[in-house]
Amino acid sequence: MAHTNQHIILKTEQLSIGYKSKKVPTIIASNIQIELQKGELIGLVGANGIGKSTLLRTLTNVQESLKGNIYIHNKLLSNYTSEELAKSMSLVLTEPIASKNLSVFELVALGRHPYTNWVGNLNTKDMESIHQALSLTNIETLKHKKCFELSDGQLQKVLIARALAQDTDLIILDEPTTHLDMYHKAYILKLLQKLVKETNKTILFSSHEIDLAIQLCDKMIVMTQETVITDAPCNLISKGVFNSLFPEDLIVFNKHTGSFRVKK
Repeated sequence: MAHTNQHIILKTEQLSIGYKSKKVPTIIASNIQIELQKGELIGLVGANGIGKSTLLRTLTNVQESLKGNIYIHNKLLSNYTSEELAKSMSLVLTEPIASKNLSVFELVALGRHPYTNWVGNLNTKDMESIHQALSLTNIETLKHKKCFELSDGQLQKVLIARALAQDTDLIILDEPTTHLDMYHKAYILKLLQKLVKETNKTILFSSHEIDLAIQLCDKMIVMTQETVITDAPCNLISKGVFNSLFPEDLIVFNKHTGSFRVKK
């Protein structure tokens, strides 16, 4: 069934990203056309230094775009107040959390900040959202632990739970598998896939785990030196997009297995 405009959570038009200076702006990528539908898991991939973090910062209003438009729910991103945006989009960033002395419950409860009054009192709806987030990420048994007691994998689940408690249609994560071993990288990305299916939220994440993203994502955004391409993984494979992601003298992409291998 064809998607209609009401299912579009995030859309860009002729977007250019980069950095502004007094002289000439530094363009990292231009003419970016992205359309994210409700209930999709989207992986943003590309080589190191290609501009993935810059794109995410621009999409989340942390950094200004150089050109073009970004829409959330068909409303210009620039027209959102900070409070409105916090009710539409939640972020999981790579920066360390402010205080690891918080308990897991307290950190997840911070996701309700856009809805609580100035003293931060939690009502019944807030408590329901917090407990649902703890349940969806399977961390109810950790809720009384302090964050400094957690492993990197556990802490990442807590940060995802905080984003869920914020109750937004769109969740954006910057490198959610950084510092994790191979098992926990797969676990976190499988968790994101499960959350999309169970909550019908739209989840966009950046990652270096391209092989896993190909297997798990509904859609991928691939950044190369020349362009930014968005499509289903199978279509990207058939178009040969992954073949040119890295220099072929060392790493090659096998379209039959959907994975990269070191060239012998």
